[in-house]
Amino acid sequence: MARTTKPSAIDDILAEHSGLEQQLADPALHNDPSAARRAGKRFAELAPIMSVHGKLITAQDDLEAARELAADDASFAAEIPDLEATVVRLEHTLADLLAPRDPHDGDDIVMEVKSGEGGEESALFAADLARMYLRYAERRGWRVEVLDANVSDLGGYKDATLSIKAKSGSLDGVWARLKFEGGVHRVQRVPVTESQGRVHTSAAGILVYPEPDEVEAVQIDETDLRIDVYRSSGKGGQGVNTTDSAVRITHLPTGIVVTCQNERSQLQNKARAMQVLAARMQAAAEEAADEEAAAGRASQVRTVDRSERIRTYNFPENRITDHRIGFKAHNLDAVLDGELDALLDALGKADREARMQAE
Repeated sequence: MARTTKPSAIDDILAEHSGLEQQLADPALHNDPSAARRAGKRFAELAPIMSVHGKLITAQDDLEAARELAADDASFAAEIPDLEATVVRLEHTLADLLAPRDPHDGDDIVMEVKSGEGGEESALFAADLARMYLRYAERRGWRVEVLDANVSDLGGYKDATLSIKAKSGSLDGVWARLKFEGGVHRVQRVPVTESQGRVHTSAAGILVYPEPDEVEAVQIDETDLRIDVYRSSGKGGQGVNTTDSAVRITHLPTGIVVTCQNERSQLQNKARAMQVLAARMQAAAEEAADEEAAAGRASQVRTVDRSERIRTYNFPENRITDHRIGFKAHNLDAVLDGELDALLDALGKADREARMQAE
């Protein structure tokens, strides 16, 4: 039996889409770039729903016509089973699109990658995870900026901060795909520092935050900030270790510390650090205001402990296991090369089913 949606749900979407269409056609809107950007993003997010709804209306009309004409023309009768199947499929798709959604699903993200227990091996694994997300972003056509990175002696990441942005708005943006990645990731493999070929277990942590469109979206009192500047560190290159361009911002009331050193100027580093701070403060505020969000994000790593893992990467068996949903696959090499869709689809499906059940 096909799932049905409340008439008011699609009616609300149709009304919102029509209103946005009128706004975007009004030249006055574009006098406010921020408002125009928000309207354009939301308009793009609604496009998949509008497309499926249009196809469903057409299929329903065709099915009604075929049933009316079937008695007089056998060719119309023959079309009815395919049209019925199309209507059912589109109803399912529309129901999924109209299911309760995370309000941040269309947002870009800030991702923090942190090494944990395991020393140098953990830092190398953290770098492997960062590369995995970079390659996945490349497959999706997303843009990645490394805002800050603390590199270990062997080229791993003690910690790194990434900004990952989609090129255009959609219902399923970067947050929708990567929001489940927050937590402790455990690796089992023979470290490069191991001389006797023994498998070791270590861990790295991932933190994911939806990135606000603007810092102004989160109220930050400048008097609550301590801003330090220092000389950038890195593997060399133009602009590194030559000027005090790196920026460290400490939000005194919460103790949140954000650093950024990868931009060329102190001003640019400060602007990017403020964006990361806004993302972290928004996430913290939502956790405090919403018990469900707090429970959902409780899985994100606070201390990188190997026992508190969401996923295990087993190199000897080429196996990846997500412990939250029981997902297992023997294609770890492909996953680390950015082929994450099967895993992320499974996590998204479990989340949608939970939301539908709660609704």
